[in-house]
Amino acid sequence: MSFGRNPHVAKAEAAEQKAQCAKDVHASEQAWRDAARQWERAADRETADERRQQYVEKAAAARAKADEPQQESGEASAIDTLKSKMSSLLN
Repeated sequence: MSFGRNPHVAKAEAAEQKAQCAKDVHASEQAWRDAARQWERAADRETADERRQQYVEKAAAARAKADEPQQESGEASAIDTLKSKMSSLLN
């Protein structure tokens, strides 16, 4: 670890990248939550108010993205249910 650097920033950025590349909804959600946690840890260690606020905002955005897949998966399951009902009606 280098001196004068906040190690949690790199960890948060890596978690965000992992979330964006995740193929599974649950893995993506978990990675976004991990990113939010790392951004909060980075904010706790930061001495500059401007960067601290920036990290807090990034943590909130990561939590918001973590909640998005749950809504999408609910919509996807509703669509799958409708498709199965339609196919049963047509047959």
